[in-house]
Amino acid sequence: MVLLGALLVLLVLGGAGPASAHAALRSTDPADGSVLKSSPGSITLTFTESVSLLDDSFRVLDPDNQRVDTGEARHADGRSETAQVPLSEKLGTGTFTVAWRVVSADSHPVSGAFTFSVGQPSPTTAVLSSGPTEDPATSGLFKIGRYLAYGAATLVIGIGVFVAVCRPPDARPLRKPLLAGFWVLVGTSVFLLLLRAPYEEGTGPAGAFDLAGLQRTLTGRPGLALIARLAMLAATAVLLLRLRRLRRQGDREQPTRAYLAAGAVLAVGLALTWAAAEHASAGIQVPAAMASSALHLLAMAAWLGGLASLLTLLHRTDLPAAVAARFSRVATASVIVLAATGVYQSWRGLGTLDTLTTTTYGRVLLAKLAAVALLLLAGAWSRHWTKRWTTATPETTAEAATEAAPKTEPSPVAVGANMTAKPTAATDSTPSPPATDPARVAPPEDAHRRALRRSVLVEVAVSVIVLLLTTILTATLPGRAAAEAAAAERTAGLPAASVTDVPFAVGNARGKVQVTLDPGRVGSNSVQAVAYAVDGGLVPLPELRMSFTLPNQDIGPLDAKLADRGGYWSTPSVNLPLPGTWEMKLTVRVSEIDQVSVTRPVRIER
Repeated sequence: MVLLGALLVLLVLGGAGPASAHAALRSTDPADGSVLKSSPGSITLTFTESVSLLDDSFRVLDPDNQRVDTGEARHADGRSETAQVPLSEKLGTGTFTVAWRVVSADSHPVSGAFTFSVGQPSPTTAVLSSGPTEDPATSGLFKIGRYLAYGAATLVIGIGVFVAVCRPPDARPLRKPLLAGFWVLVGTSVFLLLLRAPYEEGTGPAGAFDLAGLQRTLTGRPGLALIARLAMLAATAVLLLRLRRLRRQGDREQPTRAYLAAGAVLAVGLALTWAAAEHASAGIQVPAAMASSALHLLAMAAWLGGLASLLTLLHRTDLPAAVAARFSRVATASVIVLAATGVYQSWRGLGTLDTLTTTTYGRVLLAKLAAVALLLLAGAWSRHWTKRWTTATPETTAEAATEAAPKTEPSPVAVGANMTAKPTAATDSTPSPPATDPARVAPPEDAHRRALRRSVLVEVAVSVIVLLLTTILTATLPGRAAAEAAAAERTAGLPAASVTDVPFAVGNARGKVQVTLDPGRVGSNSVQAVAYAVDGGLVPLPELRMSFTLPNQDIGPLDAKLADRGGYWSTPSVNLPLPGTWEMKLTVRVSEIDQVSVTRPVRIER
């Protein structure tokens, strides 16, 4: 409860910082919904952080839904937070649609679309033909690969830490889960490397076999991180094979500390391959964030991978209580590290307390906190039974005294050595107690062991949920970035414009007037009104009048003073001073004697 309280305090106090992970679109040139007098020479986007460009980052569609020829996408003036595409030809009159897709600095693709008009708006706008911005199959497979990679890393690192620190007398049952985790991690790393290009481009899984896309992946930071991960796994395989060979040769005089140090370096290196390609690699305080992310992953692996190891040995071997007691200390240290790094990462991802409930990232984080709280309760129950079991086991006190005494033998070799060890006869003068010693299988001790096994099983089940939520969290737009994107939209006038369709019927005329109020907020707003017939064609109107009234504040009517622009009506500015639901009155005249007035509510935001 103290740690959760500290989290809330940091969320309240730590609201500063303009940067974030995930790029948010800050502005477009031409502006969204703008009407230009002449064709622009290029289209420029500005983001809140640096972005990488794709081969197909821009698609410009004309009013007939035909693609416009463009040059190669580039960064404007060499600034990495911009994306620009030159237009190869002069645009005609009408409304043009721009679809864009880039990759933010933290490796996640970001996409969107906006429109602008040349001369005057078209009666209809182009319809994007690409379907969803992400291919569901590619996105689903990529997320599955990420989840399996997290789980496999937890096994590989966690089992290694368990064997090296907790020193079980017989670690052979852990060899199969270790190898399974190792090969799953290798396979998912290759899988994610191949699927990276279609994931960024939003194309189908078949794009994994595109050599051009793979080449681009190999030169980007996410691809380089995956290559580094594969290199770390190759070094891990060499280390495990060397340790196994030493054990088979019976060579116990090798400096085991060197192997333990090598294993620790490889574990840290593996954790950094995630930190270098996720949220920690972009935004504020990048060095501290990457260090925190790596420590968070290592602590999670030591705890959850150790739980899986403990559960396996509790089922398959006569595990001494001292091993469970050592893991209890490892788990306690891991929880402390997880709490400290989690508080920092939550503050960095959220920014303010409001985003905890108003953004998807905050809601997923709350779900993860609830799962972690449940995991802590199960861990406390396991710690209770560990103490009971330790107290009921006579050999534990003697072993603790032995650990406190000066050691003359080298520490045990890490994962590979213990996992390939075979039982040998005792070489000291003290006879070992027989396997059927009543003190070792006393009923109270056996009951405590069974209770511990049940509580650890609950911990493992909950840990699967925690891993799943962690994977979802790393792929979710952080709350700080979501708030910044909303602020950028309000500042730049991105798709916050209010569009209202006002149907009319007078005489023989039927149709609707589409009114665009930009930005649809308090203050000065531009107005564009286009009249359409039932068949979608333009309706020439001899007169169109518009006024705004705010009844509950007794304001209005305010005349919009629309002017005929040759096919549509507009005004550059109408001032709406207060937020609320305004009544927009539209008077449509279709002939010398036929006209109708229609009123529609319009919501004006602050």
